[in-house]
Amino acid sequence: MEIDHPQTLAEVRAAFARYEEALNVNDVQTLNELFWRSPHTLRYGIAEELYGHDAVAAFRSGRAAPGRRQLGRVQITTYGRDFATASCEFRRQAGGLGRQMQTWMRTPEGWRIVAAHVSVRDEK
Repeated sequence: MEIDHPQTLAEVRAAFARYEEALNVNDVQTLNELFWRSPHTLRYGIAEELYGHDAVAAFRSGRAAPGRRQLGRVQITTYGRDFATASCEFRRQAGGLGRQMQTWMRTPEGWRIVAAHVSVRDEK
């Protein structure tokens, strides 16, 4: 298996950047598009566990814009040409260190998030 195939890595980086921009401007349509439309999709958030694309989309439609965040370390790794993980650290004005992990899969529609996990911790 090839790790970090250059073209695949560039594609996932572009998809991740698109997600990040959509998140920062609360572009719900793009955020929903970037999650795989499947009952197998899941997202664990700060205070929610969402199972299936419909639950993720419902959460997004009822959520106020969280505001811009500043990314810290970002690590994207591809495994073959159809699977990748994207991890990042982030900060919001409210404080605390946030962490996000996403699993991406190439689909006929393009790169989609199949699983995500977001957490925040107080800084010590």
